[in-house]
Amino acid sequence: MGAQWKQAGREASAHKKGQMVVKLVREIMVAAKLGGADPDLNARLFVAVEKAKKASVTKDTIERAIKKGAGIGEEKVSYETVVYEGYAPHKIPVIVECLTDNRNRTAPEIRNLFKAGSMGQPGSIGFFFNHLGVVEATHADASRDAEGDAIEAGANEVEPLEAEEVPAGQKGARFFTTIKELDAVSKALKAAGWNVTASEMRYVAKEFRELDAASHKDVVDFLNALDDHDDVHHVYAAMK
Repeated sequence: MGAQWKQAGREASAHKKGQMVVKLVREIMVAAKLGGADPDLNARLFVAVEKAKKASVTKDTIERAIKKGAGIGEEKVSYETVVYEGYAPHKIPVIVECLTDNRNRTAPEIRNLFKAGSMGQPGSIGFFFNHLGVVEATHADASRDAEGDAIEAGANEVEPLEAEEVPAGQKGARFFTTIKELDAVSKALKAAGWNVTASEMRYVAKEFRELDAASHKDVVDFLNALDDHDDVHHVYAAMK
């Protein structure tokens, strides 16, 4: 019985890794489609490629994804971004961002996930979030003035990254900007010596609700079920 359990665990782990690679490749294709095939001129693509490399996605796979996304060659990317809104258990507002090649397949599947989640339900909740450009970055100089660099780069706000996201002895910051200025801010921060680890459009909650431990687990289980769907790219929840 133990051996069967271990095999099931290995298969689940392999499935998770496969899902992650698929999502990384889709992000590369969409980034190349939106901003071109040169990572040095396309901040979103640069970050997507770096994430893929860290996840051991092969060079050939990355290059094919870039070409497909940029429309170089016979294959063209057919993915589009589709956004769904609703409530997680305990009335936590949730936005689900999907990358799909068939919205007629994805839409009912996401709706079913909301129905299957205990107390989860679809609904219009966009007013709980701001749609912003977000850049996360670290700097080798722990005393670096992040606020000064934010002003120089054209970012609107800046906040420190969580300690576990920052290498020892470095400075970490999250910069917020308009979607229109996202690419320019990313490039300016990179030029100022910041190592950009994320550069993307996000839905940022205006307020974050606190829940007790049991309720928090209900929501996390629901969010994980959403995130496990192959077409789901990002899940945003207004919860601490």
